[in-house]
Amino acid sequence: MNFNTGTTLLDAVVLSVVSREGTYGYKITQDVRQVIEVSESTLYPVLRRLQKEEYLETYDKAFDGRNRRYYKITSNGTVLLNEYRKAWTDYRKDIDSILLGK
Repeated sequence: MNFNTGTTLLDAVVLSVVSREGTYGYKITQDVRQVIEVSESTLYPVLRRLQKEEYLETYDKAFDGRNRRYYKITSNGTVLLNEYRKAWTDYRKDIDSILLGK
């Protein structure tokens, strides 16, 4: 199994972060940065694309006198996240088998 470490990894991390709690863009950026280095200018187009592809949905909520955009994973996003998790598990097993000679 080949696990694409570019877009696929970033999508998987973003979906995983958002799945823990519906959260806003800046917080998502901070949480994603704990796993992989990414700039806000890279992350926001990813969030928009995942929303357009119906893996995320947004809602606005007032915060300190202004609206803040929050993100929530959809059922389609949960399915995709589970596929990414399975692919990652398979990838790790393949790597372990290569490294351990099994």
